[in-house]
Amino acid sequence: MTTRYPHVFSPLKVGHTQIKNRILMGSMHTGLEDLPDAGERMAAYFAERARGGVGMIITGGIGPHPTAGMGAKLLGPDDVAVHRQVTDAVHAAASDVKICMQILHTGSLAGTPDCVAPSPVKSRIARFQPNELTEEGIAEQIAAFANCAALAKQAGYDGVEIIGSAGYLISTFLVEKTNQRSDRWGGSWENRMRFPVEVVRAVRTAVGADFIFVFRISAMDMLQGGMAWDEVVSLAKALQAEGVDVISTHFCWHESFVPTIATMVPRAAFARVTGRLRRELSIPVITSNRINMPQVAEDVLARGDADIVSMARPMLADPDLVNKAREGREDEINTCIACNQACLDHTFTGKLTSCLVNARACREVDVVIAPAAAPKRIAVVGAGPAGLAYATIAAERGHAVTLFDAASEIGGQFNLAKRIPGKEEFYETLRYFGRMIELRGVDLRLNTRVDAAMLKDMGFDEVVVATGIVPRTPAIPGIDHAKVVRYIDVIRGEAEVGQKVAIMGAGGIGFDVAELITHQGTSAALDIDTFAREWGVDFQNHPRGGVTGIEPQVASNGREVTLLQRKATPVGQGLGKTTGWTHRLTLQRRGVKMVSGVDYVKIDDTGLHCTIGGEPVLLEVDTVVVCAGQEPLRGLYDDLVALGLPAQLIGGAFEASELDAKRAIQQATELAVAA
Repeated sequence: MTTRYPHVFSPLKVGHTQIKNRILMGSMHTGLEDLPDAGERMAAYFAERARGGVGMIITGGIGPHPTAGMGAKLLGPDDVAVHRQVTDAVHAAASDVKICMQILHTGSLAGTPDCVAPSPVKSRIARFQPNELTEEGIAEQIAAFANCAALAKQAGYDGVEIIGSAGYLISTFLVEKTNQRSDRWGGSWENRMRFPVEVVRAVRTAVGADFIFVFRISAMDMLQGGMAWDEVVSLAKALQAEGVDVISTHFCWHESFVPTIATMVPRAAFARVTGRLRRELSIPVITSNRINMPQVAEDVLARGDADIVSMARPMLADPDLVNKAREGREDEINTCIACNQACLDHTFTGKLTSCLVNARACREVDVVIAPAAAPKRIAVVGAGPAGLAYATIAAERGHAVTLFDAASEIGGQFNLAKRIPGKEEFYETLRYFGRMIELRGVDLRLNTRVDAAMLKDMGFDEVVVATGIVPRTPAIPGIDHAKVVRYIDVIRGEAEVGQKVAIMGAGGIGFDVAELITHQGTSAALDIDTFAREWGVDFQNHPRGGVTGIEPQVASNGREVTLLQRKATPVGQGLGKTTGWTHRLTLQRRGVKMVSGVDYVKIDDTGLHCTIGGEPVLLEVDTVVVCAGQEPLRGLYDDLVALGLPAQLIGGAFEASELDAKRAIQQATELAVAA
């Protein structure tokens, strides 16, 4: 056992059994569950994480009833075989790893007209008003949970987790705003918590004592009118009394206006809430959210804030995280940066989940890194995200890779991203790639600008062009005026920015620039108290729902900023599905004006002249920041083709729109495994 993480690597008794360490791979719905070959794909996905060293795994949500709103269901014996593929694969990969199946009924969030809830109260984010459950309907749902758990045991799972949080069915019974019943299932707190208690009682009866039973509760709803702290405690104690082995703490309903897992959230921001609950119970307690490195997990456990640490998305980023921690190879961990771009954004738009920094995630069957049949000498030009991914994977396969970049450091556009407050996690990705370059034997040549003739003379078998982009300069009068600056220079700190600023372009880069130039003080991503003030969370007093109800305090440096876009659609509409609203709200609270439907006319000494809605407008600004998109930088590729040399384009040089690192790394990965 490593001495660096003694708490992480200590075993723990859980119910009738023991887990080998305190790291749990938390539940994530990936979309694998819904595919025709779900069994094979989930088996490969979970087995890889089991081999990676976790103590316990919890699957994505599986529906217990036709109204559950889940594509993946476990309703009868015919469904057992698919799940048996998963459990057999996990236990074959690591016999000492426990795997539990999460049972999830989404309730009013099911997205179908037959969705159900305790009362016909439509969620802010739901498609339909739910149907109110009758007494008979409630009994049917309780029986369905028990049946699903019993089938999970037949399928070889070591246990189940029931999710009673997030605005799903069980949690809507607990909160007055969504439970307006006047019968024995509503009204008083004792009545409102009757449904989860009865579910637990039925499940424990169905599975017996020799089966791990985890129940996930919302320790902080992050919602006006959510559960009070004494209700959270009494619910947890009641579940403990009914035979639950582990309480897992969750934070936030999906409709909450508090981010809980995005990159602007501090690491382990909510663990202290779990610690407060842990002191009230005698069974193990799991904490979660933004715990992405072993030292963070060790610190949480050492403080007594939890018995088990859930690391869900970090297992997408690096299946071997736990093994690397145990072996003292922390610098080799591909850290989850909480960007949400390929995981939650995909989940909530019906796409297969993956990971921006690990494009193999959930594609283990298709993307296999195997030794190259015929190793080649490959030049990769450009050490941005695409070039780094291609170079390190190709080298891992046995190719002799030389990586060139004209800059003095690796990273490309990631070196801009890491400078934005709230995106500090990008430093971890660059640390990871730097270490992979060393381990894989990539010949890294920085401060080196190459041309086609040089590469031809060096005799490479193939050249991969990952030269990235150049910012687009719009053709408007005055674009070369002294008050006009490039976003690259602003982010690097190489351009002066005045007090009154117009930002031309409201894509992701425009929002990043607005965040950077209006920011004041400590980054909320690095300080829990700052985060709490900015999002109206009261960790100290834990009011009902955990939120203060007063206007959040977002510090600003006082700059007057206007964010402009040509499109008539709402500003920020194209940002990430699960994080875009946080960026819009933060900037609005700083007083940033957002204007769409803009046509730029000219820039002169008086400012930026434009038309908005057909009306002429003069923005009397000191600085105009140009964030008007990018053009692919393909000159080297064209020269290579002209010389008849084998070459291919990847990353921004292939497609420059929106500077999509997710797309760049995925493309680079796929090409590298096929090289």
